Amino acid sequence: MRFYRHLVLQSLLCIFPVPVMTRPLFGSGFDLNLTNVTSPIAATQTKSAAPSDNDAPVTSDLLRNPIVWQDPGNIAEKDLYYGHGGKESAPVGPFIFESEDRTGTNPKFDVRDSKGNKWRVKLGVEARPEVVASRLLWAIGYFVNDDYVLPSADIQGLNLKRGAGVSKGGHIVDARFAMKSEGQKKIGYWKWADNPLQETKEFNGLRVMMAVLNNWDLKDVNNAVYEDKKNNRQILLASDIGATFGSNSLSWTVARSKGNVDSYQISGFLQRVTATYVDFATPKRPNTLLAETAGAGAKQYVMRSGMVWIGNNIPRKDAHWIGVLLGQLSHQQLMDAFRAGNFPPTEIEIYVKVVERRILDLKGL
Repeated sequence: MRFYRHLVLQSLLCIFPVPVMTRPLFGSGFDLNLTNVTSPIAATQTKSAAPSDNDAPVTSDLLRNPIVWQDPGNIAEKDLYYGHGGKESAPVGPFIFESEDRTGTNPKFDVRDSKGNKWRVKLGVEARPEVVASRLLWAIGYFVNDDYVLPSADIQGLNLKRGAGVSKGGHIVDARFAMKSEGQKKIGYWKWADNPLQETKEFNGLRVMMAVLNNWDLKDVNNAVYEDKKNNRQILLASDIGATFGSNSLSWTVARSKGNVDSYQISGFLQRVTATYVDFATPKRPNTLLAETAGAGAKQYVMRSGMVWIGNNIPRKDAHWIGVLLGQLSHQQLMDAFRAGNFPPTEIEIYVKVVERRILDLKGL
């Protein structure tokens, strides 16, 4: 650890010249100028176009009637293959390209399907794990987007400034389609450390679920608040959940961090258990990142270290509650969730075994 701390200090001195200026952590950084290497550091520090959605923080005082969870009903009867939207709401081609969203780390764009429904399409390594994560969250009562993975699709008029290499002639594979509701309005994003639900079991349960899924990318901007005017409430979602089912933390290569069954099955889960509280292994400080980048990842290290608390000091009874909810899912339902993400059958078997083991650990608390 002394070596890691030395790298952090040396790198920060290089990155932040004296006097240190206050800059936003998200969306700022330097260009590593890598070639032929897919790196989450380089990806998260690439300049992008202005956000197309409402991406301003919604502070606690503005969340007058927030809700993050609702009674899921009969969990054992839920269809985890088609999810919340069901088979009838699944996207159906032909698809027509509308516009590109150049924010975030993955290629995204909007399309219309043959029914006239609008979808936000995401390409890349986050597409498959994101849909699986949303299935599990929805199954136990958390709010999610209606999303699907299409193994292949053809997009008429597709024109991307980035990600052009992953689409040939408008043909895409393993793409996540998330419905863009015309009737709901995103008003911004909520903060993990500043929201009125912090002391509730429902909020703590969401923290537990992030550990179950190995979601290490817990930046506030990956959350969303939707205005539900009909019911006079604000719906809180963990909306960008593609950094799941891989390692416990950010690593040098995207391949290890997201949707990687080998990383997931050897990753940690329960870190520390006391009579009243539990610490989870996710999110974890990306210690190896410092060595892998010779200190160039120091800014990411500092930012990610500030998220570790989300997985720590969670009331044991709240973690057990999540285990009881997840325990109502059958083996086949869990298989269906990973089938929805179009993972290979051999990987699905391993993923499900790990999830079932984690459910047993939670129920045993």
